[in-house]
Amino acid sequence: MTDAPHLSNTPEPDWADRMEQSVLDSALERAPRLGWNARLVREACAANGLSEGDQELLLPNGPRDLAALLWRRHDAEALAELGDPADLKIRERIARALETRLEVAMAHPEAEKRAAGFMALPTNADLALSLTWGTADRLWRWAGDAATDWNHYSKRTILSGILIPAMTLRLFNGKDASDAFIAARIENVMAFEKWKAGKNFDAPVRKVTEMLSRLRYPLRT
Repeated sequence: MTDAPHLSNTPEPDWADRMEQSVLDSALERAPRLGWNARLVREACAANGLSEGDQELLLPNGPRDLAALLWRRHDAEALAELGDPADLKIRERIARALETRLEVAMAHPEAEKRAAGFMALPTNADLALSLTWGTADRLWRWAGDAATDWNHYSKRTILSGILIPAMTLRLFNGKDASDAFIAARIENVMAFEKWKAGKNFDAPVRKVTEMLSRLRYPLRT
């Protein structure tokens, strides 16, 4: 008795993940010539033997999905390179995190420029904001931030505001320009943290909570 033949048209469980990365590799080769657009997606998919139907299943949002794949690949590569931050001060952690995240994107600078231009379109603002926030969150977590109050959001908002212009400088003005920008902005972050340390931001919340409590449970005489 022989084993049942393998059905070649049955995708393996991780087929989509592997194919996404293969299509992305093909896209990076073609992006400097084609730009970041629907044509790029079609040619990169065709280079991997995917029909238009396969493409629709794999990348239903076309170049937006492809841009997100590239961004998240860079996040993963940066985190893999960063290592243990234990011996670094907080400002050194943030500087290293940002510089490493920018550096991994330089493996394909011309393709990255095309992707950055695509992400800068007003129609893609939601995607750019979401991806940037996700990166800021990952970098802060690597740096050891465990805040769950409003600091969680303020830190990620500040880092998101540094990341995009730093990336633009790195792509178009070079490493020295982006490093100088990051250093100056980190000084701003540290000044903000020092100012914030002397403020009691929870006090207004406590006052409102106490007032609502009294309204619901008035004091008995």
